[in-house]
Amino acid sequence: MAAQRLNSMDVKKINRNAIYRYLYYNPSTSIQEIASAVNLSLPTVTQNLKELQERELIIETGLFESTGGRKAKAMACNSTAKYSIGLDVTRNHVGMVAIDLSGRIVRNVRHQYPFANTGTYFQGVGRLVEEFVAECGIEPGTILGVGIALPAILEAGRQTVSYATVIDFKGGNVRQFAEYIPYECVLSNDANAAGFAELWGEQDLNNVVYLSLNNSVGGSIIVDNQIYAGQNHRSGEFGHMTIVPGGLTCYCGQKGCVDAYCSARILSDSTKGSISEFFRLLRAAHEPQMKLWEEYLAYLAVAINNLRMLYDCDVILGGYAGAYMEEYIDSLQELVALKNTFEADGSYLRVCKYKLEATAVGAALELVAGFIDSI
Repeated sequence: MAAQRLNSMDVKKINRNAIYRYLYYNPSTSIQEIASAVNLSLPTVTQNLKELQERELIIETGLFESTGGRKAKAMACNSTAKYSIGLDVTRNHVGMVAIDLSGRIVRNVRHQYPFANTGTYFQGVGRLVEEFVAECGIEPGTILGVGIALPAILEAGRQTVSYATVIDFKGGNVRQFAEYIPYECVLSNDANAAGFAELWGEQDLNNVVYLSLNNSVGGSIIVDNQIYAGQNHRSGEFGHMTIVPGGLTCYCGQKGCVDAYCSARILSDSTKGSISEFFRLLRAAHEPQMKLWEEYLAYLAVAINNLRMLYDCDVILGGYAGAYMEEYIDSLQELVALKNTFEADGSYLRVCKYKLEATAVGAALELVAGFIDSI
């Protein structure tokens, strides 16, 4: 079958998108640099820049020093041209962020709002979104949409939930949220969303495993900057790998799952549900927390080594517990190195860059990615 020929409109869009993407990752760039980088003529670049400026998607940021002739204009993307809202829906809370096109968090809040598969709940979420937008002072017309991350497995089209144990939403649909939210709504798996956020803007990191240490353990596998979904859209369910055969009972009903040994809840349960209090007491060398931490790291090292052996790429720790790992990463790297057959150190292991609301940010970034693709 012959390849479909591109018409002039297709070519124009491809050129415009290439120019915008270059500016997105290389701010304050001259027209000459853009033309050279994307291999287009100066007139073509100039015309596309004019169109992007008219749409207020790019701005002039100043002038470069003269090299003998007219000073070249410095161009950059207008990060405040559009905004995106992200929700992190959990069993007991709704976290919310607003981000601009660069991924910068404009505002974030977290409401205690227990999940319930009822019209009243979804109506309440819609009200929280509208109140949040008003508090941000964002013009509604500039909002790309609302990304909604859930602790659930989604069907292929990501419209419907196929499996949900943490929240009672099996068979649920994005329309239940969209009925009360006046913007485009997109569902995401919570760990996939957080993993997506971690790779955003990382030009030299293409393959990674993200291990989410929230109150339930999850994760995502990212290959060539794309989330690997798996045959049944269940990839990255690291919380249900068995690390202790016949061990503790997981919430899924099986025994010995990673979740039963490495969820953030294991730590926070020792301090009445407060993960920050756990780490405060750990820093103060309280014996119960020190002993629990030693056991926690031992099991976590097993899980991390298994992921390294399976995927042979960097592993990023995130989630509630992962956000506190920075000061303990050296000792954890030593533990995983001891279990590694091939490597003498654990430098492949790193801590998340988003310490706050990574899941909500990732859900919002999916709409930003779609917007960039559409330019």
